[in-house]
Amino acid sequence: MRVDAVSPGATDTPPLDRLGVFESGQDAMCSKILFERSGCGQEAAAAVAFLASDAAGRITGQDITGQDITGAGGYGLGA
Repeated sequence: MRVDAVSPGATDTPPLDRLGVFESGQDAMCSKILFERSGCGQEAAAAVAFLASDAAGRITGQDITGQDITGAGGYGLGA
């Protein structure tokens, strides 16, 4: 049995806009993130697809974080 997690962190999604988070607030939030940008849903989905694939067959007990998803982790998820 394999157990992994994806913790994408700040993710730019339509609900964020509906909550009324102004662009200045989003910029302030992103300034505290390693790559100074929020992630997108496609990046998180790519991490999940990778973990579900045969390529991740020897990976278990890992939490792929927002920094990993946006390129620092080297998981072939795009930079």
